[in-house]
Amino acid sequence: MKHFTILSIVFSLFIYLLPHGAFSQHKDVYVDKEGVIRWPDGEEVYGFGVNYTVPFAHAYRTAKKLGIDPREAMENDVYHFARLGFDAYRVHVWDTEISDEKGNLMENEHLDHFDYLIHLMKKRDMKFLLTPIAFWGNGWPEPNEDTPGFSHKYGKEACLTDPDAIDAQANYLSQFLNHVNPYTGLAYKDDPDVIAFEVSNEPHHDESAEKVTAYVSKMVKSMKSTGSEKPIFYNVSHSIHLVDAYYQAEIDGGTFQWYPTGLGAGEEIGGNLLPNVDQYTIPFDDHEGFRKGAKVVYEFDAADVGRSYIYPAMARSFRTAGIQWATHFSYDPTYMAYANTEYDTHYMNLVFAPQKALSLKIAGEVFYQMPTYKNYGNYPENLQFDGFRISYPDDLAEYVSTDKFFYTNDTESAPQDLDQLKELAGYGNSPVVKYDGSGAYFLDKLDEGVWRLEVMPDAFWIDNLFGDNSLDKKVADVQWNQRTMSINLADIGKSFTIQGLNKGNETSLKTSEGKFLIRPGSYLLAKEGRAGDWTAESSYKNIQIGEFSAPKSTVIGTNLLHQPTSEWEEGNEIKISATVISEQEIEEVSVYAFVGNRPRKIPLVEMGRNLYEVEVPGELLKTGFFKYHLLVTTQEKELTFPSGIASNPTNWDFYADEVYAIRILPDSSAIYLLDAMRDFELLNMPWSAGVTLLPSADPSKASLDVNLDELPIDDGHNEPNYAFRLYFGDKVSGRKESLIKATKLVVTGQSQEDSPKEIEVSLLTKNGNSYGGTVALGSEYGEYSLALKSLKPTDLITLPRPYPGFLPYYFEPGTASGQFDISEIEVVQVSISPENKPSAKLSITSIHLE
Repeated sequence: MKHFTILSIVFSLFIYLLPHGAFSQHKDVYVDKEGVIRWPDGEEVYGFGVNYTVPFAHAYRTAKKLGIDPREAMENDVYHFARLGFDAYRVHVWDTEISDEKGNLMENEHLDHFDYLIHLMKKRDMKFLLTPIAFWGNGWPEPNEDTPGFSHKYGKEACLTDPDAIDAQANYLSQFLNHVNPYTGLAYKDDPDVIAFEVSNEPHHDESAEKVTAYVSKMVKSMKSTGSEKPIFYNVSHSIHLVDAYYQAEIDGGTFQWYPTGLGAGEEIGGNLLPNVDQYTIPFDDHEGFRKGAKVVYEFDAADVGRSYIYPAMARSFRTAGIQWATHFSYDPTYMAYANTEYDTHYMNLVFAPQKALSLKIAGEVFYQMPTYKNYGNYPENLQFDGFRISYPDDLAEYVSTDKFFYTNDTESAPQDLDQLKELAGYGNSPVVKYDGSGAYFLDKLDEGVWRLEVMPDAFWIDNLFGDNSLDKKVADVQWNQRTMSINLADIGKSFTIQGLNKGNETSLKTSEGKFLIRPGSYLLAKEGRAGDWTAESSYKNIQIGEFSAPKSTVIGTNLLHQPTSEWEEGNEIKISATVISEQEIEEVSVYAFVGNRPRKIPLVEMGRNLYEVEVPGELLKTGFFKYHLLVTTQEKELTFPSGIASNPTNWDFYADEVYAIRILPDSSAIYLLDAMRDFELLNMPWSAGVTLLPSADPSKASLDVNLDELPIDDGHNEPNYAFRLYFGDKVSGRKESLIKATKLVVTGQSQEDSPKEIEVSLLTKNGNSYGGTVALGSEYGEYSLALKSLKPTDLITLPRPYPGFLPYYFEPGTASGQFDISEIEVVQVSISPENKPSAKLSITSIHLE
C-alpha cells in the first residue's frame, strides 16, 4: 500500500513533465473502471487528513481580532499536521468571499491566504481535494457579512435553480481552476498535488432528475473546459432519490460525509458509541454509478464526543465501504482552540485535545494499512485488527506494528521487538515511556542510537467544550510544566544525553537511569558519541528536527475541576478526585466537610497529571447529604471551591454559599435512571415540536410529554418509530449494591389516550448490548413496572441519529447478546412504535429501579 511520500511527489512531478502519453495517458490521478482512484503508475490512492479554514470567514476574522498573523498561525498548524501524519486536505472554499455576483474570481486577502496555505501544505507533502463552492454565507457562528459573491446574492436554493446564478457558478469554477497560485506558480488545474475537485458543498436538490443532471453537467463541463483532467466529484449523499441524476452527469465519483453521533448536542454525549460507528452502510451501494465511481468522505466526526477511542473504528468502517479518502471536520486553529467558537459541536487540535488528535493519527494508519473493502465483522468482534486495538472502557485506541507504536491513553501493550521500533506517539504511560504530563509526545528514530523527542504542553478541559461558546470564554487551557519522563529503548539504553533543539531551548542533560525531567519542546536523545552531525536544521521526513510549535501557558490564577458523584450508598467509602491547575506551586489540596457539627479536613494525594484523590471513610457517610468544600493552598493564598474565593470555611467572614453535595442513601432506596425534570436537556432524541418538558403541580417534578399525531419515519428505517436515550452511568456509579438488589424497572407516567400505550424500555450495557421489555402505560397516572428477570435482548437504536440520515436505524451486533448483567448498565433507551394507530400521546415523569 502507498502512503503519500516525498518519492510519490517526485514521481508525480516527473510524470507531469513527461510529454503527453510518454508513460501514461494520465498525468493526474485517475479513476479506473472499477471506481478506484489510482496514481499514474496504477497504485491505489489513500488519503487521510482534515478540513481547516483559517483563510476564510470566522477563523480569519478571529485571527485579526486576536492580533494573530494568519500566515504564522497556518505555518504552526500545518507543522502539527505533519506530526500527526496527515497527507490529505479538503475545504469548502468560501466562494462568497472571493467572487462577485457574476462569478468572477476576486484576487483578495482571502484567496491570497488560501494560496499560501496550499503552498505550506505542499511543502509537507500533502494532497488536496478542493471544493470551490460552499454556498455558505461567511458568518457562522456570527451574522453573515455583506459579501460580494453570487452565493450571498442568490442563496443556496436559488444557486441550484436560477439561470443567472448557475451561469455565475460555471464562470467561477473555470476561473478558480485556472487561477495560478503565486506561491507555487501552478494553476490549480495543473497542480499535481490537487488530486480532484468536488463541485460544491452539500447541495440539496429538489427539482426533477433531468434538471439536476443538467445542472451538474454544466458545472462539470465548465471545469473540464479548462483542460483539467483531474477527477471531478459530486455530493451524492444528499437527496439520494436523485442518485441516478448525479451519476448520469459524467462525474468521476461521489462524496460522502458521516456524523454518526448527530450534531449540536450542546454537551458531551456519554456511553459506548462504538455501535454507532460499526458500519458505514450506503443504501445505494448496488447502483452501477456508485460501483464504478470513486468514493471519498469529505467530512466526518464523532461530534460532541470528547473521548479518544472512536476514530479508528470510523476509519475501519470507511475502508470496508471502499472509501479511499477521508478528511475530518474540522481542525481547530490553535489560536482559537481555547474557546472552540468556530464549530462548537466539533473539537480537534493537537495541543488542546492531544488524545483526540492521536486517535485521528491512528485512524490515518488504518487508511494506510487496511485493504480496501476488507471486512473484520461487526462489533464487538472487530475491536482488534491488523495491529489496531480499540477499547471503550479504557478510552484507548492503539496501533502496534513492527516499527510503529501509537496510543491515546495508558496502555500495557508494547512492541514485540524494541530494536525495530522507529516511531512512537502517545499520551500517558506505556512499557516504553512513562510520563506524568497531560500532553502528547513523539519519539522518532533518526539514526542508530539517536532519537528525536517532542513533548507538547499539558492540556486541560476546564468547561463544556460543546456548549454556547465565546471568544471571551475559555473552555480549555494549556500549561508548560516540568514533568518526569522515563524511556525504555534498547537502542539508546539507560544512559543518554538530552539536548534541546527548538528555538530558545537551551536544555543539556544526561541521564544514567533513562529517567529525566522535561519541559515542552523538541530534543535530541543520543547514546554517548552517537549524536553525529544532527542539528536543529536537519531534516527528518517532512519536518526539520528543531521545529516546535505550541502556545504559551494560558492558565490564569488557580482553577479546580471536580464533578461530585450525585448519589452514594451509606457506609461505603467514596473516592473524591479533583484536577487542579494553577500559576502557583500547589502546596496542598484537601476536602473540608462538616460531619455532624464537627469540621473534618482530609488531604488529597497527588496522583500525577494535576490529579488529586482521596478515599473518604464510609463512617463519615450517613444517610442525608454529605456536603463539602475543596481547599487549594498555593504559595500565595488558600482558595475554597466551588466558589473559588480566597478564604477558609472556618473564617468568621466566610460568605460563599456554594458547596458540593452528595445524596447519601440506604442501599434499599430506588435508583432513578431518568428523571424528566433533571435530565430533559441531556436526552438524545430527534427534535420534534411535539416532545416537550411540562411542569407538574409538584414543583420538584416535571414530565417528558410526547404528543405526536403521527410517529415519524426515519430515513434509515422504513417503519414509524420515535425513540430517545439517556446516559446515566455517572449517576449510578455509587449505587452498585442497590443495582444488584434491584428486581424491577418502574416507569412513572401515563398514556394520554383512552387506551394503554405500550413502550419498549431497554437498558444498554457498557459492551453495547441491549436488554428490555414492554411496559403498557395506562390512562391513569401511576407506576408501571417490568420484572428485570423478564428482560430479553432488544434492538439497539443508533442514537443520536446520524447524519446523513439514511444510515441504519438499528445496530446489528456481531455476536448474540450474552446474559444480562445489571452492574454494567449505563444507558436507558425508550422506543415508541405505532401499534394499531399512528399517534403517540404519553408522558413520562421518571424511570427507576427498585
